[in-house]
Amino acid sequence: MSAFVIQLAALAGGLNRLEERALAADLELEESQWPGTIFGALTVERTGERVAVRGQVRAVAQLECGRCLVTFEQPVEGDLTLYADRSGGSLGLERELEDDHAMRFHDGRRLDLRGAAREALLVELPITPRCREECRGLCPTCGADLNQGPCDCGGRE
Repeated sequence: MSAFVIQLAALAGGLNRLEERALAADLELEESQWPGTIFGALTVERTGERVAVRGQVRAVAQLECGRCLVTFEQPVEGDLTLYADRSGGSLGLERELEDDHAMRFHDGRRLDLRGAAREALLVELPITPRCREECRGLCPTCGADLNQGPCDCGGRE
């Protein structure tokens, strides 16, 4: 079975510690943006049919600087918290609860965390990535990288 898909029968009642690993394609992420292994350190608490998952998901993202357009790597770490119960109630209510991210449902055999892991990483990406805080960007006139020093045009139009 795929990473970030928990086999519920293999879990003991109470607390379980799991380490998950996946590739970008396993979580339906762009492989060029997430080139390495994605790691998850999870605590899974099982009480009967109810499951609570808490932990972190870590990876390295390949981003493009919003100022100078240089590609750089940035570590990304997101929290993953999820509550799940066995399905079997009203299908409409279950979908509504899942859409609100209040609760997930499982079939009694497995709990798929791939979507939650993907979301935990994506929500941590910066809106405007920067290769470094003091990035000077590109000259608006000639396009020279101002991190390399002043440009020849002097910024004149």
